Amino acid sequence: MRVLRAVEEIVAFGHPLIKATHRSTFEVTKESFLTEKGDCIIAVRANKAARDLNEDFKEAARKADATITIVIDADSEREIVKAYGSPYLSFTHSTDIVIRRSSYVCGRTVAIRADKAACNLSRSLVNKLREHGRRVRITLIVES
Repeated sequence: MRVLRAVEEIVAFGHPLIKATHRSTFEVTKESFLTEKGDCIIAVRANKAARDLNEDFKEAARKADATITIVIDADSEREIVKAYGSPYLSFTHSTDIVIRRSSYVCGRTVAIRADKAACNLSRSLVNKLREHGRRVRITLIVES
């Protein structure tokens, strides 16, 4: 039986240069700008980065058996991504949150072994994410 441990909500915004074509990650950033090279970024101007997440979330995500559900909502479009936590998560980055398909961990990493990367997100959601100023809500739910 899984017990809900912590929920974290991030508010960010869409941007016309969002491509969401990266094959191994997706990222949300506090930065307000985006270049053509940012193919993993799905939202900008986020109100939180990895280091801003609450301590309850961080503690639960560091459990060896932690599962993390990421819900991305933009208007009427919703995507759900399943991933995992790791004892090695440091949550130190000041501007970014990265979800990875691999097991690689750095200060930006919030979840690993995800079942989707940016390129796997529905194109109808990505079209919403390309709308300048579109409000995007990212909910992180960790269970262990």
